[in-house]
Amino acid sequence: MTSDLDIYRSANELIKQYGDAADIEAAMRADERLAAGDMEGEAVWLRIVKAVEELLSAGKSYLQ
Repeated sequence: MTSDLDIYRSANELIKQYGDAADIEAAMRADERLAAGDMEGEAVWLRIVKAVEELLSAGKSYLQ
């Protein structure tokens, strides 16, 4: 199981790389995992999508 800390670290890195489009990037990666039949991977990326959305809506990125 991927820890919440790892999820938020990944979300923060995506925000650094993709800015406001980070949630879209994470959702595309979730779709890729689903297409590959990797349900666990998809679940992790969906958690990252939610974390990205939370960080973006709060107007901050943690763990800089």
